[in-house]
Amino acid sequence: MALEVLGEALNKALKKLTRGVVDEKLIKEIVKDIQRALIAADVNIELVFQLSKNIEKRAFEEKLPKGVSRKEHIIRIVYDELTKILGEKHEQIYLNPSESTVLLMVGIQGSGKTTTTGKLARFFQKRGFKVGIVCSDTWRPGAYHQLQQYCSPHNIEVFGDPDEKDAIKLAKEGVKYFRKKKYDVIIVDTAGRHKEEKGLIEEMKKISKAVNPNEVILVIDGTIGQQAMPQAKAFSEATPVGSIIVTKLDGSAKGGGALSSAAMTKAKIKFIGEGEKIDDLEEFDPKKFVSRLLGLGDLETLLKKVKEAAKEEIDEKYAEKFMTGKFNLRDMYKQLEMVSSMGSLQKIVQMIPGLGFNIPKDTLETSEEKLKIYKVVMDSMTEEELENPKIINYSRIKRIAKGSGRNEKDIRDLLNQYNMMKKLFKQFGKKRLPKMGLFKGVKM
Repeated sequence: MALEVLGEALNKALKKLTRGVVDEKLIKEIVKDIQRALIAADVNIELVFQLSKNIEKRAFEEKLPKGVSRKEHIIRIVYDELTKILGEKHEQIYLNPSESTVLLMVGIQGSGKTTTTGKLARFFQKRGFKVGIVCSDTWRPGAYHQLQQYCSPHNIEVFGDPDEKDAIKLAKEGVKYFRKKKYDVIIVDTAGRHKEEKGLIEEMKKISKAVNPNEVILVIDGTIGQQAMPQAKAFSEATPVGSIIVTKLDGSAKGGGALSSAAMTKAKIKFIGEGEKIDDLEEFDPKKFVSRLLGLGDLETLLKKVKEAAKEEIDEKYAEKFMTGKFNLRDMYKQLEMVSSMGSLQKIVQMIPGLGFNIPKDTLETSEEKLKIYKVVMDSMTEEELENPKIINYSRIKRIAKGSGRNEKDIRDLLNQYNMMKKLFKQFGKKRLPKMGLFKGVKM
């Protein structure tokens, strides 16, 4: 999850609220813990002290709302104040309905701007828009080929010329090319800049003037810490920045500096990147993000991911097969593929209220490895075995193990997991299915 270390530290601080009486001493202690967690995550120090002051003031002075415990009230205050730093509401990139929308990508070299360009194109493509990419990066060898390789599996067209040295000419011609073909969204990728490289900054200004973008998007590396602030300022002074995308927020990235840089530019963070795959771009909603940081979950985003992963309607009969324990290994394989396409198990678990930081990381990593093994094993099974797992005897187990390159124990583990899932779903279905009416017009 993005800012995993910060999330664990904040969660640990708020757990102190369950220790007993929530008095002034405990509140001050929790505020200090939150301060330390935010500073360690590279959030701007001035912002941290302002936030701490606001939390403390509200915790001491605000009257407790009716029917709300002091613990719940303080969690709410922390949630509110963290959300304010990040922009409070979910902002989207506006697309012009009557003509092509031009988006200009800017950022320093190594920020992940080129892969983010591909991810953004894929994001809009999945929502039914016709998207083209213009590669105007003439500084980095292989930039055009990298974009092509990244986007071609998804039929996203990339305009460019590796032999052309005039970036402004490339940008103008690329936008003209896609406008003529009536593309909905045109994304212009530029060469990576540094705030000290005056020549490149000047070129970026000229490109912006030449293509007249609907929006300039600043891509910031989530690992660069406090350096994010001056960089964001330099870019916003060169050309008006409308949106920010924060990249590399997977793993142990601190990210606080990049996230709080939005306050410097007055631009809104609209997406965050949490992985290398082209689908690893998530719309940024401050309220949902903070909710996950505090271990409160984000079921809405989880359901959206499930819908995207499913890709097609799950009809009533298919859903009922699972809930009544009548599914086979082929059905189970489909489910594993869906879970895999949603991202890591850790990311998925963070979205479930109450689970966020309560499942050990090594347990999740083990489970994720098991899922990969199960898929490999099932790839070595016959259609008959997938449809009717009961026929898998000792000789079949030996053949499957040999064909998949796994040991016999892995095959038995899969079959045990399958039988356990069938049993659990069957029990759940008997108790809940008639009462809940779960499958009336189910669509995923």
